[in-house]
Amino acid sequence: MKIINAIIKPFKLDDVREALADVGVEGMTVSEVKGFGRQKGHTELYRGAEYQVDFLPKVKIEIATQAQNLDAIVEAISNAAQTGKIGDGKIFVYDLEHAVRIRTGEVDTEAL
Repeated sequence: MKIINAIIKPFKLDDVREALADVGVEGMTVSEVKGFGRQKGHTELYRGAEYQVDFLPKVKIEIATQAQNLDAIVEAISNAAQTGKIGDGKIFVYDLEHAVRIRTGEVDTEAL
């Protein structure tokens, strides 16, 4: 089992959600987060004053999946979230050792 964490631009969330539904993803967790990478934030003008925005708004998607679905999910996220510009995001994959569905007590792959 695997955990996929994807950090993407907020306006790409609907595209990514649709692409994930097309490859059979039934559930995910989405969080609004802030961060920066190589772009190191940007400057904005507010009421005539320029100020530095260090943390940019992003969306974090978390998906628990069986290992055999991993490549299709990562490809769907990559294709749907890509704009070709800096700040498109990152995808991280982790091993998932154990999962439990609280309502039924199902464990591991049955809990996904």
